[in-house]
Amino acid sequence: MTEHNRELADFLRRARGQIDPARAGLPLDGRVRRVPGLRREEVALLAGVSADYYARLEQGRRIIPSTAVVDAIGRALELDEAGRAHLHALTGTTGSSPARPSRGAQRVRPGIYQLLDSLDGEPALVLGRRTDILAANRMARALFADFDQLPAKDRNYARWMFLDDRARELFVDWEDQARAAVESLRLEFGRDRDDVATIALVDELRARSNEFDRWWEQHRVHQRTHGSKRLNHAIAGRLTVEYETLTIPGDPGTTLFIYTTEPASPSRQAINLLASWTTSDATT
Repeated sequence: MTEHNRELADFLRRARGQIDPARAGLPLDGRVRRVPGLRREEVALLAGVSADYYARLEQGRRIIPSTAVVDAIGRALELDEAGRAHLHALTGTTGSSPARPSRGAQRVRPGIYQLLDSLDGEPALVLGRRTDILAANRMARALFADFDQLPAKDRNYARWMFLDDRARELFVDWEDQARAAVESLRLEFGRDRDDVATIALVDELRARSNEFDRWWEQHRVHQRTHGSKRLNHAIAGRLTVEYETLTIPGDPGTTLFIYTTEPASPSRQAINLLASWTTSDATT
């Protein structure tokens, strides 16, 4: 079994293991379930394919399913949008170009730096492939970490989240945020499983973090588009920030994250305090 087929087999097994058979509407057959989730033949029934066909697919056999079959399996496994996209990527039914072993370094256009500066009142980050931190404005550096001062190889959101103790201290909901980082990286890995830099990052994090290794093995995927983060900042204190993500046209694999707070809230006051502190610190 190739590494690509092994990824698909692992994802399918773990996905069906998370489905409640009662919720799936399957009739009771009286058999004792030794493991949680659906059986292979039940996924096949729900997807409208033969049990043998699905079994060979989950075993990592050399099968190229149609887009319609992949969609049907995704529905049977109750996958969300990110999960369906991951399944299509693993089966090669996305219509995307073949992955390349390596790609050049990403660069941020001058206009994007100007945009970050114009958002000076709100923290903003630009993340690239494999969650590399490509740029951060003044407020983002003050709220999270001064990424510009880190060695170039360490400017990666997932690496910072798992290997820097300050990240664990900063996030009140560290486990939720760290899991999301793993699941986001898992989703990207499924799109480009030959990228040597991504492979090296995953190998390093699995070797150095037990949590990352355990959550990576669960093979869950997640697309971060919006959400909230709860922080306990050394200067600003407790606050909650909401984030929205914007893809940057013309720069594939590049995403702008903007963090805001509710107007007139304690969190807004905390951000204002942090903004004042960073301004004062810069002028001394």
